Amino acid sequence: MKGIELLAPAGSPEALDAAINEGADAVYLGLKNFNARLRTSNFAYSQFEGAVRNLHRMGKKIYVTVNTVFEQREADRMYQFLKYLAAIGPDGIIVQDLGVSRMVRQHFPSLKLHASTQMNISSSRGANVLSRQGFSRVVLSRELTLDEIRTIRDRTTMELEIFVHGALCVSESGLCLFSSYLGGKSANRGMCTQACRRLYRVNDEPGYYFSPADLQLIDQVPAFADMGLASLKIEGRMKSAEYVGTVVSAYRHLLDNLDGDRERALAEAKAILKHDFARPKTSFYMEAVGPSAWLDPDQAGGTGIPLGKILKVRGAESDRRAMLEKSSVTIEAGDSIRIHKKDDSDRQSHKITFAETTGEGVWISIPDNFDVGDSVYIIQTRTMTKRYPSVLPKDLAPFRRMPGRETAPPVLLPKPQKQEKDLFPEGIYAAVSRIEDLFVLQSVKPVRAMLSYTRAVSRAILEEHTALPFSKNELILVLDPYYPEALDSLLSEEIPQLLASGYRHFVINNMAHLSLFRGIDARLIAGPYLYAFNSWSFAQLHELGLMYKVSPLENNRQNLERTVSDDLRPFTFVTLFAYPALFRIRSDLSSMYQFQSFSDGKEGNFRLLSAPDGTLVIPEQPFSIIDKETFLREAGFRRFILDFYGPPLKKVDYKDVMAALKAGKSLPNTTRFNWKDGFYANPDEGFKKPSSPPAHPRQSQKPRDR
Repeated sequence: MKGIELLAPAGSPEALDAAINEGADAVYLGLKNFNARLRTSNFAYSQFEGAVRNLHRMGKKIYVTVNTVFEQREADRMYQFLKYLAAIGPDGIIVQDLGVSRMVRQHFPSLKLHASTQMNISSSRGANVLSRQGFSRVVLSRELTLDEIRTIRDRTTMELEIFVHGALCVSESGLCLFSSYLGGKSANRGMCTQACRRLYRVNDEPGYYFSPADLQLIDQVPAFADMGLASLKIEGRMKSAEYVGTVVSAYRHLLDNLDGDRERALAEAKAILKHDFARPKTSFYMEAVGPSAWLDPDQAGGTGIPLGKILKVRGAESDRRAMLEKSSVTIEAGDSIRIHKKDDSDRQSHKITFAETTGEGVWISIPDNFDVGDSVYIIQTRTMTKRYPSVLPKDLAPFRRMPGRETAPPVLLPKPQKQEKDLFPEGIYAAVSRIEDLFVLQSVKPVRAMLSYTRAVSRAILEEHTALPFSKNELILVLDPYYPEALDSLLSEEIPQLLASGYRHFVINNMAHLSLFRGIDARLIAGPYLYAFNSWSFAQLHELGLMYKVSPLENNRQNLERTVSDDLRPFTFVTLFAYPALFRIRSDLSSMYQFQSFSDGKEGNFRLLSAPDGTLVIPEQPFSIIDKETFLREAGFRRFILDFYGPPLKKVDYKDVMAALKAGKSLPNTTRFNWKDGFYANPDEGFKKPSSPPAHPRQSQKPRDR
C-alpha cells in the first residue's frame, strides 16, 4: 500500500544505515543542540549535510528534531541554527517551542514545521489551531485511543504522524516535570533522566510502579493505513542499529503486503519483532483496557530479555566474571547485555568478551562494579549484527557549512493598551483544585481565586448549580493542559454555557483551548504549560490574543528577567508556591494502586493522587519562592500565584503560607526547583556546568538565594 510513510529514528550513522537499508521512507535525527535526545550521539554538521544530499538522491526524506524549548540567552544560537537548516534543506523540522515556529515563519519560511509530540496535541481542534499557525504536520500524543485518532483524521486536513513502536512515557506527552524536579534535567530540554523507570518504594516494598511497557502497534497498522495517516513513526534514537533495522524491517514487510494477505503479513511481521530485545509490549491506550495492560511494578525499568540475577562473582577489573543460572537463551562472546544494580543505583551496557558454560551455570564477563544479586538482561546477540551499505558519503570534506554568528532580530511587541491593564487586578492569586478549597481561601482572601476545571467542578457548576464563596467575576477557571479528542465534545458545549452563566475568566494550557474561545469575548491567561521561555514565544502568544501569561514552573530568575521586558512584567504572573505535577497520567491508577505515598528510597517523597480525570504525582516538598515577592515587585512584576492544586487544602497550611508571604520569610522544607540554578547545562553547549548535578530536588531549610 502506498501513501503512508514509514519514519525511523537515526540516532547514529549506523542506525541511519540500518533504517534506510531495511526500507524506511524517511528518518528523523538530531544535531548537537536543541533536540529532545541530547544524551544520544547525534550527528555532526558535515554528516548531516552529507546525509541530506544522499537521502534526497535516493528519494528519501529527512527531518530534524528541534523539539525542545529555548531560553532567552539562546535566541541568537537558535536563529543561527535555523538559518543553517534552511540553507541545507531538510524536509521538515520537528518543533515544540512556539518561539521556534515564530522565528521560522518570519525568517525561514522554507522550513516545513512539524509539531512535536512535546507540544501535547491530542485533538483535531489543536491540530487545526497549529495549521493556522503554519504547521503542515502534527505528531499526535501517544495517549490516544484508536477511535480518537480516527475522529481527529476526519476533522482535520493536517498531516498526522503517530508513534507505533518503542519506549513510552508514563506521563501525558510534553507534561512531565519529574526529571527537571530532580536536578534541572528537563524533558523539555532533551535531558530526561527517565524518572518513570526508577525503582520506588511503598512502605519499603520496592517496585517499578511507573515504568510502562514498550509500545507496539503492529496490529493497528492496517487500520492506520486505511484511515489515511501520513506517517508511522518508530521511537528509538538512543537504540542500537540492530534494533532499528529489526523494527523497520517488520513494519516495512507489513506495509508492503497490505494489498495482499494481511493476516499472513501481520503474523510474519510480528515474528520479526520477537527479536527486538526490548521490554514487554503494549498497545497502551489504543484499546482502552486500563493501566494493568502497560504497567507492571515487578517488571524492571530497563530493556532486554531477563537472564536472571548474578549468583556468583570472581575476579576484578577486566577479569571480572559473573555466574548466571542456565536458561533457554544461549549466551556467547560478542553478545550485549545490560546490568542493573539491585538497588537501582546504576545501570550499564556491556559487550560480553568471555562466556563459558559449566555444570553449575554460565560464566560471563561483567563490569567491575557489579556484584551478586544484580540483574542481567540480554539486549543484542552477536548474530543480530549486520553490516549495511553506508548512507553517508565516504568523503565528508566537501560538506563544510556550519551555523554562523548572526544576531537574532529583536522582538518588538506593541505597548499595552490602558484597557488591557485593567483585565486582572494586581496582587496575590490563589489556585485550588476543589470547590471545598475555595472556602478555605476565604480565611485570608486573595484578590482572585483560580479553580481547576475538572469533571467534578463541571458537574457542580453546570448541573448542580453549587453556590460558590467567590463571585463569578472573582473566579478564574483553569483548563487542564491535556485535551484529548474525547473531551472536545464536552468542552465545546460547556464553554458557551459557562460564558452564558457569567464566567468570563480562564487560564488556557493547550493550543486547542484557543479555538474554544475564537471570536468570543473572554478574558484569557496563557498558562504555564504553553511554555513561554523566551521573548519569541511571548510574542507568539501575544499575537494569539494572550496578553497575560503565567511563567512556566521550570523557569529561573535570570531567564524570566531576560525574557520579559519592563513594560510587560506587570502582565506576567509568577508562581510563588506550588506542588508541581511531576507526572500527569491520563489513566486513573486507583484501580491498580491503593497507596497514596511513595519514596525513592533516598530523600525524595511523593504523593499519588488518583481520580476519574486521571492521576497526578506530586512531591511532598513544595516549591516556594514566597520570600522573593518583594524582590519581584521591585523588578516590576505585579501578579503572583499561590498554587495549592493537588491534595485537599487545610486551613492551617494556607494560613501558614499567607503569613510567611506577608512577613517576607522563606518556608522551611521547600525546594527552589529551577529558580536559582536554572536548567542543567549540557557541557556541549558551552554554558557553565554544575560540578555535580544533584540527585534530589534543590532544597533548603532556609533558602538564601536572591
